[in-house]
Amino acid sequence: MRRDYRERDALLETDLAADWPAQFGRWFADALEFALPEPNAMIVATADTSGRPSARTVLLKAYDERGFVFFTNYTSRKGTEALANPQAGIVFPWHPMQRQVLVSGTVDKVDRAETEEYFASRPRGSQLGAWASPQSQVVAGRDAIDARLAETIERFGAAGEVPAPPHWGGLRVVPETVEFWQGRTNRLHDRLRYRRTADGWIVERLAP
Repeated sequence: MRRDYRERDALLETDLAADWPAQFGRWFADALEFALPEPNAMIVATADTSGRPSARTVLLKAYDERGFVFFTNYTSRKGTEALANPQAGIVFPWHPMQRQVLVSGTVDKVDRAETEEYFASRPRGSQLGAWASPQSQVVAGRDAIDARLAETIERFGAAGEVPAPPHWGGLRVVPETVEFWQGRTNRLHDRLRYRRTADGWIVERLAP
């Protein structure tokens, strides 16, 4: 099942933006123009306090120089792991473009005001679902989820404001490294990494 990447693009040091947020913005714009399905889908890896890893796909909801933000139930597996062992990795798998972005860093909660602002923008069904689902917990069956949703609808009514649950909110992965990976022929890919140091960010080329 080997697939050799055709010569599509090079990624040279002279091509990079001055900082990783600007470079990510360029590549994200390219992903939108390429019409990738859900270009903001990213794999987030966490680990529990014993080092046992887990990974899942979530949606990027914001990014800036502070890091990459997604929202979740804090009592879910990813939430509990990220808060107990605040280290995480991210992969944006933009394979049709022969690109990846790989991030490693620490995890912080976003402030409550930011969580509430985002939650208010969600579709009502998603808001109700955040209250109804005990995410990552074992349940008796689908009927149990449907019953919890019915109870939540009865609680909040068919219209009106649904507040953000206290156990739900944003997590920000604060990067220590951000790698931009461009596929090349013969598996000799371009890998350029921004890395945070005590004196600021530097750019390094990694061997493929």
